[in-house]
Amino acid sequence: MGQTIVVVGGLYREKEVMKRFIGIAAAVAWVVHLSLAGTAVHAQSYPNHSIQLIISIPAGGGGDINGRILADDLGKILGQQIIVTNKPGASDTLGTDALAKSKKDGYTLGYTSTAAMVYSRVTNPETVPYDPVKDFDPLALHTFYPLSVAVQASSPWKTFKELVDYAKKNPGKLRVSTAGVGSAANFDVEIVQSLTGAQFTHVPFKGGEAVVTALLGGHVEVSFDIAGKFMPHVDAGKLRLLLVSKKTSIFPNLPTLTELGYKRDLLSGWHAMFGPAGMPEDVKKVIVPAVEKAVNSPEGKAKIEKLGYIVQYKSPADLRKLIIDDYETAHGIAVRLGLQNK
Repeated sequence: MGQTIVVVGGLYREKEVMKRFIGIAAAVAWVVHLSLAGTAVHAQSYPNHSIQLIISIPAGGGGDINGRILADDLGKILGQQIIVTNKPGASDTLGTDALAKSKKDGYTLGYTSTAAMVYSRVTNPETVPYDPVKDFDPLALHTFYPLSVAVQASSPWKTFKELVDYAKKNPGKLRVSTAGVGSAANFDVEIVQSLTGAQFTHVPFKGGEAVVTALLGGHVEVSFDIAGKFMPHVDAGKLRLLLVSKKTSIFPNLPTLTELGYKRDLLSGWHAMFGPAGMPEDVKKVIVPAVEKAVNSPEGKAKIEKLGYIVQYKSPADLRKLIIDDYETAHGIAVRLGLQNK
């Protein structure tokens, strides 16, 4: 009888030990499962709500339209709404500065121009409160935009040479509108004056359609701006283009400066997407390939190139190099033109 009790007690203790072991093992397995699940959720957590896109270009401008097309494609790829906020002013530097000072969590991105990243630093460095290389994470180059020289269709100037000849004989009489001091167009005016000896009176605007409107309304005689902005008015017979900075299939018959015998062409601008410097690596691993896919969207590309732009993707590293190279080129020209002393 006593032996039976001992055996039963031993079996009982073995069963208790086994239950405890199984319980501990199950608990450990559950902790591991939660850990792995948590890691997966963390990896897939961005983006889990809408993203703000600061466009530093005025609403209605070509860059604004391009940025909104890109935002629409990017939102579809990420599965989140991209909320666009326009913050124009000071040759696109106001909105760009707002991006530099925004949170670095990947939920505020920016779409800006070469004016903000290159030319304002050359012509008015004291007005640029950020460092384009250090204060941003480049995401992708989106478009190049050829610039052109436009006049009213009723004007007496049929060619660029005729315009230059008149401006040389009547220094300062012709008013020229651009998208602002420090814009690519402003820089191109300086290049034309230096290369040809012509003298214009510069009338800067804050971007958008005001540059073209001023020409249509007769408030200026000439406009230097993005070629695509002039297209509808050229088609309507109201404006005439005399020169283009970069050859495109849309303007096959428009000459460039070098085709006319000058030693260099006008500068072309570009638009690109950035984030504030210091975004988490896991965020960049999601957003960089998504932006690349959005830039290369056939539908988006077709819409944009109909407006006269050239869609051309460049990686973050190549975009950073472009900023540095463009600045060095523009700065060298500025020194030669007397816009900077060194």
